[in-house]
Amino acid sequence: MRGRRIAFDCGDVRIGVAISDPDSILASPLTVLQAQSPNLLAELAAIFSEYEPVSVFIGEPKHMSGANGDSVAKAKSFGDLITETFAINVTYIDERLSSVSAQKKLKDAGVNTRDSKKVIDAMAAVAILEQGLAIEKLT
Repeated sequence: MRGRRIAFDCGDVRIGVAISDPDSILASPLTVLQAQSPNLLAELAAIFSEYEPVSVFIGEPKHMSGANGDSVAKAKSFGDLITETFAINVTYIDERLSSVSAQKKLKDAGVNTRDSKKVIDAMAAVAILEQGLAIEKLT
């Protein structure tokens, strides 16, 4: 199905957001939201209104062993909020090493560690989105 896909990398402090192009070929960092912002729902509504995604991917932060931790429950809660508020399908993507991958890409691009903290969450969302797009192409 043609249309934009959106991905979220949920953390306790920040939520990285990435968006695809309408043909779901490219994944790009979009923004970083503050997880505890009182305006979070309004910010999400603005993003959904502007980009009109056809599906959502949310990183599922499992432990390296594959076991679920407290962060998985938080990601599922965020996914429930998205599903209930925007009536859209959410797919959870195993995000083990997504932040590590994002840090490596930024380092390879010459971005120093201090500056990368500003965009690492959005880049982790890009990794989640790329993985989600790859899975979609296989199905």
